[in-house]
Parts: sequence; structure tokens; C-alpha cells
Amino acid sequence: MTTDGTVEAAAAAARRGALVVFPTDTVYGIGTRPDDRSATARLFAAKRRARELTLPVLVATTDDARRVAVFDGSAARVAAACWPGALTIVLARTALSRGWELGGDGATIGVRVPDHAVAESLLERTGPLAATSANRSGERPGRDRDELVAMFGAAVAVYLTTDRPLTGAASTVMDLTGPEPKILRRGDVDPAFVTAVATTP
Repeated sequence: MTTDGTVEAAAAAARRGALVVFPTDTVYGIGTRPDDRSATARLFAAKRRARELTLPVLVATTDDARRVAVFDGSAARVAAACWPGALTIVLARTALSRGWELGGDGATIGVRVPDHAVAESLLERTGPLAATSANRSGERPGRDRDELVAMFGAAVAVYLTTDRPLTGAASTVMDLTGPEPKILRRGDVDPAFVTAVATTP
């Protein structure tokens, strides 16, 4: 696998609050640092995304996820069974992430550890990234560099693209903040499996 652009360049851009596009195990993501409100504002603008919708956060490891999200036994079991992988878990925020301008109600955070070498390498360098699918809201994600550049142009500082198109589905999203697990979006991870993991001590 090759990339267009370098991981180091993308990491440097993200750390300064610019937007970067990178491959994940599901679809291409577009992201930036989550603790800079001007950076996340640029991400909302590039996506044409309503501020009522929360930006998820990608991290390199479960330990990184624990720094930004509050884990209980259920969340720990789900993470152990499904990460790295195509599952986003919605949890309460920790003190570290509580002030991040990610949209939504501000009390919760969707977090995921992607199963992709380029994404992992990037996240190891940047720490958590506010990152969502690389598309305009309501449109399908870009599958290759040409489609991505046509969507975002100069709004993105660095494009990390592979030599093959990405054609996966968006991640499954599970909310674990309520009394019962709730599937908010269906993806490649089987909802019945992850619900069973969450509810079986």
C-alpha cells in the first residue's frame, strides 16, 4: 500500500489545527485536533455538517480512548471485543474532553480505534483526532484522491490516500450512556453481537 502525502506531514498539519484526509478501515476520514474550537469549526464547515451532529473522535489505542471517555465494565468489554475495528462507542466525556467543541450536547463523546495501519500511525503522532467520514453531509464518502480533492480542495492541508479506492461502510455506532445499549447507526459490526457483549458481564 502506498500513500499520497506523508503521515508526518499530515500529523504536523493536524496538530496545527488544519484539516487532513486519511484512510481508515471503513471509509476515508477527514479530521483535525479536537481541542481547538477554530479547527473543529473548519471541519464542520468543510463537511457542511449541522452543529447539532457530534463529531466522533478517533484514537490509536484503548488507553487513549480512556483519557477522553469514561469507561465502565460494559464499555471495557465492548472495546476488548471490537477494537481495533469498525465500532464507535458513545460514552460520557472525561475532564480532558469536556470542553471540546464537537457539536451535539457536549456531555458525550463517540470514540473509536480504527483498524488501519496508516490511521494508527497518524493517530500515534497526533493523539486524538476529531474525525468523520470524508464527504459533504448527505453525500457518499469519497473513495479515492480525485473524488476527495473534488469535494474539499484547498480546505484540506494534506491528503493521505492509498493506491486502491476505499469502498467500505461507515462504522456501527453504539450508545452506552443509557440504562441499555442503543444502536445509533448500523455498520459492518453486527449489532446483535456487540449488544450481547455489552450486556453480558
